Amino acid sequence: LPNTAMKKKVLLMGKSGSGKTSMRSIIFANYIARDTRRLGATIDVEHSHVRFLGNLVLNLWDCGGQDTFMENYFTSQRDNIFRNVEVLIYVFDVESRELEKDMHYYQSCLEAILQNSPDAKIFCLVHKMDLVQEDQRDLIFKEREEDLRRLSRPLECSCFRTSIWDETLYKVISHYQCKEQRDAHRFEKISNIIKQFKLSCSKLAASFQSMEVRNSNFAAFIDIFTSNTYVMVVMSDPSIRKFKLNAVTLKQKWNQVDGEGMHTETDGE
Repeated sequence: LPNTAMKKKVLLMGKSGSGKTSMRSIIFANYIARDTRRLGATIDVEHSHVRFLGNLVLNLWDCGGQDTFMENYFTSQRDNIFRNVEVLIYVFDVESRELEKDMHYYQSCLEAILQNSPDAKIFCLVHKMDLVQEDQRDLIFKEREEDLRRLSRPLECSCFRTSIWDETLYKVISHYQCKEQRDAHRFEKISNIIKQFKLSCSKLAASFQSMEVRNSNFAAFIDIFTSNTYVMVVMSDPSIRKFKLNAVTLKQKWNQVDGEGMHTETDGE
């Protein structure tokens, strides 16, 4: 039976210069923050496909934020842009001097979503928070969050403060709920370490498959999980020796479950 991909459409929208493409490049294209400075403005819509695990594919639409493009999205391209959307991510530049226009475009997006994809999840990112004085960040974000929640009704939105220069962007992507950790920057650090190692492998024309690191403080193991995904396990107790075997067992189980799921989806079409 053919491998049937489950595609999910994600819209990434916001004013030109708000930081959409930089965020996309860091999360999905292995950029590190300083390298995003060379990225140019997005022209119209840039499409990319990101495959996760077995057959989940994010169909990411990065929509240019220049006024001409934004107006076209709400008129001639309305149905094409806003149909079958699973997630809308709208990015606001916290230092924008055209806040009224930003809110107008956001409301236009919501109207189009309500008409074409009423079940879509909506996330608002108040971006470039590193440019705001630290003692003002909580107040400014709370005010923006209240405004956005009010403007979004009857739809619901989840709001986050973000910056490409700290861990906030990783928290949004993981959207996790867990107890506080001693190192709030751990996701950012791990991501940058793996990206740098991957870049080093590329420069040496080496094919990376797996890696294990162990010292007196921790043990870490990285290996192929599916054809599109790696699994990484970090243990604070380096004396535990079975985590690698457990990861291999999990991979075998996942491949079995994922194969059964693809068969069921194909049979039901």
